[in-house]
Amino acid sequence: MKPDIYLYILVMFAVTYAIRVIPLTLLRKPITNRFVKSFLFYVPYVTLALMTFPAIVEATSSPVYGIIAFILGVVLSWITGNMFLVEICCCLAVLIMNMLF
Repeated sequence: MKPDIYLYILVMFAVTYAIRVIPLTLLRKPITNRFVKSFLFYVPYVTLALMTFPAIVEATSSPVYGIIAFILGVVLSWITGNMFLVEICCCLAVLIMNMLF
């Protein structure tokens, strides 16, 4: 049985189009509810975190190394705030763990 690629493309188009058009047609006034505004404010950050965290864990040879590097990165970014330093230290931590274990 051959999958109907045109049906897949049509469904993808409909879903993407609906996501963009439905808010434009239903919401005519500015949003005044504080809860909804705060929810919409944090959506991009949560989406980025949900895409980034699995990639951090699965990018290394062992998920444990990824989790350790993630914890190190969170601690270093909290202390220093220097993202370049955090990236270098996390990469070095994974490199050292791969060489030792």
